Amino acid sequence: MEVRRYYVYILTNKARTVLYAGVTNSLSRRIWQHKNKILPGFASRYNLDCLIYFEEFRDINDAIGREKQIKGWSRAKKIALIGQENPQLNDLSEGWNDESRDSSHGSE
Repeated sequence: MEVRRYYVYILTNKARTVLYAGVTNSLSRRIWQHKNKILPGFASRYNLDCLIYFEEFRDINDAIGREKQIKGWSRAKKIALIGQENPQLNDLSEGWNDESRDSSHGSE
């Protein structure tokens, strides 16, 4: 039986001025969609295509709960969280292709 994986992620723009938290069951596909502006909305409008943070979960409810928690935080608290793992705010998806990060291809 395949183990499901869910991801909470934070994106920013090239200038690192805007933060966006989301949840997905395929991190590589979702980041590819953001980078290619496939999904209309906030992330596309503000050119958010740099992955600066993510967490993996086995349960969708845990992932959704964490996304909501992070979305409710101040920018300073989000930056502190990101800084624990990625203090330089590097794009963690640099060099990924659309299938390289995980093998989950189901719908969200």
